[in-house]
Amino acid sequence: MIKHNEPHPSGLDLRPGQSVELLKELHILTRDGRLNQDTRRKLKQVYHLYQFIERLLLELSPGGQPVTLADHGAGKSYLGFILFDLFFKKRNVLEDRVYGIEARADLVEKSQTLAERLGFDRMRFLNLSVAESMRSVALPDRIDVVTALHACDTATDDAIAFGLEKQSRYMVLVPCCQAEVARNLNRAKALTLSRTPLAELWRHPLHTREMGSQITNVLRCLYLEACGYQVTVTELVGWEHSMKNELIIAKYTGRKSKAAAGRLLELLAQFGLSDMVHTRFTQLAHNPPDNQTQRTDV
Repeated sequence: MIKHNEPHPSGLDLRPGQSVELLKELHILTRDGRLNQDTRRKLKQVYHLYQFIERLLLELSPGGQPVTLADHGAGKSYLGFILFDLFFKKRNVLEDRVYGIEARADLVEKSQTLAERLGFDRMRFLNLSVAESMRSVALPDRIDVVTALHACDTATDDAIAFGLEKQSRYMVLVPCCQAEVARNLNRAKALTLSRTPLAELWRHPLHTREMGSQITNVLRCLYLEACGYQVTVTELVGWEHSMKNELIIAKYTGRKSKAAAGRLLELLAQFGLSDMVHTRFTQLAHNPPDNQTQRTDV
C-alpha cells in the first residue's frame, strides 16, 4: 500500500485522497500504475495550472460558499477532472458545479460516463457551441470561474466572450495556436509594407505567425482590462515542457479601463485589424470607450 506522503511508483507525487483510478482512466497512468510518458508534460502543466486556480477558488469560497466553474473547450476534460478530484470532491458543497463545455459529442459522452462512474456527481458535461453555451438553460446565469487550457486559435476568444456573458469573477486562460490575426496580417502585408517599416516585423511567414500570436494575446489582455478586469500575464511552466506557455489570469474588479479600450482600438487600426471590433471585441463595438459605464455588482 502506498502512503500519501510517499512518491507513487510512477514518480508522480499524489495528494491525499487523489484518485489513482481517475489518472488511469485519463491515460495519465498506465493500467499497472506507471506514468504514461506521452502525458507527462501535459500533466505537469495541468498541475501547475491547478496551483494557480486553487488560490482563486479558496478566495471565492470563504466559509464553504458554493463555487461554479466552467472549462471551455474542455476536450477530454483533463483540467476539469483534476480540479474536481483535488478541490471540489473534498468540499462536499452540494451547490458546487464544474461544467465541461465541448463541441465534440463523443468526448462529452465519455467524460459524463466517467464522472458518473467515479461518483463526481457535481460535474456536468455539455455538448454545446460557443453561442449555445451563452444561452443554454443547462448553465446558470453567472459562472464564478472560466478556464480554457490550450484552446486553439479563436477558442480562447470564445472563452473570454463566454466569461463576459456569464459575469465571471475570474478567467484563467492558456492560449494555444493562434492563426486569425496572422491571416489578417498576411492578407494586407503588401499594402502595409508600402506604408510603414513596422511591417518588416511580420514580412517573413515565420515572423507573421509569431507576431500574430503576440498581437493576439496583447489584444485579449487589453480587451479584458477594457471590460473591467485586472490582468496578470505569466508563464505556466518552463519552456522545456511546452512552447504554448502563456498564462493569462483576469480578475473582475469593475473598473473598466478607457485607456485600455483606446489602446486596443489604436492597435487594431495600426495593424489593419479594425474589422475585429465587430467580431472579437464586440463590447467595444456596442459601448465605445467614451460611453463606457461601470458595472456595480462586483
